[in-house]
Amino acid sequence: MAEIPIRSFLVSLVAVREIDTRYEVLLLKRTQSLIGEWCQVAGGIEDGESAWQTAVRELFEETGLKPNALYSGDICEQFYEPDRDAITVAPVFVAFVAASATVVLNHEHSDYRWVSFQEAIEMVAFGGQRRVLRWIENEFVKQTPSKHLLITGI
Repeated sequence: MAEIPIRSFLVSLVAVREIDTRYEVLLLKRTQSLIGEWCQVAGGIEDGESAWQTAVRELFEETGLKPNALYSGDICEQFYEPDRDAITVAPVFVAFVAASATVVLNHEHSDYRWVSFQEAIEMVAFGGQRRVLRWIENEFVKQTPSKHLLITGI
């Protein structure tokens, strides 16, 4: 019996900031894979890195941002890749960043927007992204996240 391989080689990160009493999510417009689509931060794990270290590195490389607090999102983004006939599973992280922090995009993106969770849900291309955004809003914004999900030592 043949099996579909499950690959886990990348991470996904949702950057969140609080402005006044509302929360906003950072979306980036892709210039390479998924050209023109709005996405969260994502990237491949390098040799010797933990998944959370990849999340912090990718956040900085793609946006110039550093997290004030980093959490395990307690969820994975998953999708089927027909060209590889494989399922990709990516752990999700949540980075809370300063409201005043300046975004500096790298070559992988042509634009960025800070938007409400609802706007983000309407802008992203995939159901998996929408599920992750709803989860993050419910578990990290509408209520205080579990202290056990906080990643220390960043």
